[in-house]
Amino acid sequence: MNLNPKFPLYLPGVKNNTNDNVSIIGANLREDTTTIGYYISGNAGIELQLKKTYITKEYASFSDVLAQFIQESQLENVKRLGISVPGPVIDGKSHPARLNWNLDISEYQEKFGFEKVNMLNDQEAAAYGIGLLDDSELDAIYTSGYLEKGNVAILAPGNGLGEAGYFFDGKYLRPFATEGGHSEFSPRTNVEVEFYQFLNNIYGIVSWESVLSKTGLFNIYRFLRDVKRHPEPEWLAERLANGNFTEELYKAAMEEDVMICKIALDTFLEFLAREANNLTLKLKATGGLLIAGDIPQIIRNYIDRDKFYEKFKISDKMEDMLKNIPIYIVNTDSISINGAALYTAYFTE
Repeated sequence: MNLNPKFPLYLPGVKNNTNDNVSIIGANLREDTTTIGYYISGNAGIELQLKKTYITKEYASFSDVLAQFIQESQLENVKRLGISVPGPVIDGKSHPARLNWNLDISEYQEKFGFEKVNMLNDQEAAAYGIGLLDDSELDAIYTSGYLEKGNVAILAPGNGLGEAGYFFDGKYLRPFATEGGHSEFSPRTNVEVEFYQFLNNIYGIVSWESVLSKTGLFNIYRFLRDVKRHPEPEWLAERLANGNFTEELYKAAMEEDVMICKIALDTFLEFLAREANNLTLKLKATGGLLIAGDIPQIIRNYIDRDKFYEKFKISDKMEDMLKNIPIYIVNTDSISINGAALYTAYFTE
């Protein structure tokens, strides 16, 4: 995996050949699974040697998972560790809300003897990982060519709602994390006010993550079922309860033409277009919008690209800017773990 020249990431260590042929462990921590990979750096990129996935809740700490990976893979003297986490990282420490782990880079450096340990918010890590993608791994919703010069926004609904960006400094793209997914959701129509009140009774504060995530998609669905009284077939209730909710909802919409599922996906995509609009305006992301995360990958064949683009560009005064912004769906996973490893390889002099 080598850097795509269309993503000029700021990685000063690329020019330093002492960063080539370095052994690196990359890790992506999620509430359901923790994925760990072993990489070797070289030629302004990284090469994955092996990768394993573990059930997060079966381990008391990240150190326990990491120790098992190193032992199982028979690794010795690995030089660097890069970690992607679903939450804010402050002074090398993190305690993500969806993980029952306290994370501290000094612990891993001391315990395992790494020369260097980096920990990044998962969407900042994803921003680095996107720089390794081939053009074929980006599906265009709207484009006038490719990413333009300027800031770029990243919106990623999955277990939570990740939001990040690239600051364009005139030459390079510099990824940064945000916690924008926890900003408060605001309704626009009378039905959305009902939806907001429904969520307010559950959560108190209603964030965009309560709407644009796997839990958010379920919230939309149960609002349609329990409040708006859209009928739910018995067979569908069993399938949704026993399978992957997002995948089963998508299949029911696409294959069985179930109306409540289609309305749920349409509503989700309308909210996604609106928050994409919000994030793009706040970051002045004239360079482009990248939509990542598990949910867009699962439902991408359902997305009406023209309809999404029309919803995205609605604005009181900024439509001329919004209508020219390229929009792409990232159609692959592993971007966060790859990005953490890439950052650890080359974000150093």
